[in-house]
Amino acid sequence: MSIWIYILDYALGLVMWTLLGRAAMNIFQKEDSRFFFMRAFVALTNPVIKLFDKITPEFLARPIVPLYVAFYFYLIRFYLMPWLLGYGSMGMLSFPIDSDFSRELYRLFSPDK
Repeated sequence: MSIWIYILDYALGLVMWTLLGRAAMNIFQKEDSRFFFMRAFVALTNPVIKLFDKITPEFLARPIVPLYVAFYFYLIRFYLMPWLLGYGSMGMLSFPIDSDFSRELYRLFSPDK
């Protein structure tokens, strides 16, 4: 597989997980919070959310919008990328960034043999 596919998947995955992180932070913090991490999530994700303004329903509560946009990135990664690569569907943990993350979690928390 070409390196550009991995780079594209990592980029899409980082955007998706950052949007999910912002949605999770919205549970505990307001968007205009002075907390460093919330300011970072807002600064990093606002340009992406602004790109999706035209297709985002107005009835959605503002804290839910990052979750809505993250779902589009999930759809692109799960359906469009495999289709462009000639696969039917890739299945669970087939995305490089998610697979690497899961592998590291298993390595960190599995008992030594």
